[in-house]
Amino acid sequence: MLENYFPVLIFVLVGLAFGCVPILLGWLIAPYRPDSEKLSAFECGFEPFEDARMKFDVRYYLIAILFILFDLEIAFLFPWATIFKEIVDAPAVKVFGFVEMLVFIAILVVGYVYAWVKGALDWE
Repeated sequence: MLENYFPVLIFVLVGLAFGCVPILLGWLIAPYRPDSEKLSAFECGFEPFEDARMKFDVRYYLIAILFILFDLEIAFLFPWATIFKEIVDAPAVKVFGFVEMLVFIAILVVGYVYAWVKGALDWE
């Protein structure tokens, strides 16, 4: 029974070796010569002018999350489109499959309009 898991164990060990050995070699072999320039904070070539823990505008992340959300919902259309011919050919499913996708698209449009009305898509 356990001999079936031996290849998995070997696979995990090789994966860990490929991930850990280069890091350990770099840590052991690389020269350690810190100076003030290397230890200073880097921000686009300039000295940092604000605290890293400051509050920042999250509109970019809101747009990114909305894009991912609607992109994933649109991805659900592809499986439906690939079997559309079978849906149309089956008389019992013909209307149901079409109405089901119309309801899905309507929910998607309502969510998009809601985000638009709330101002989530406005970029100043």
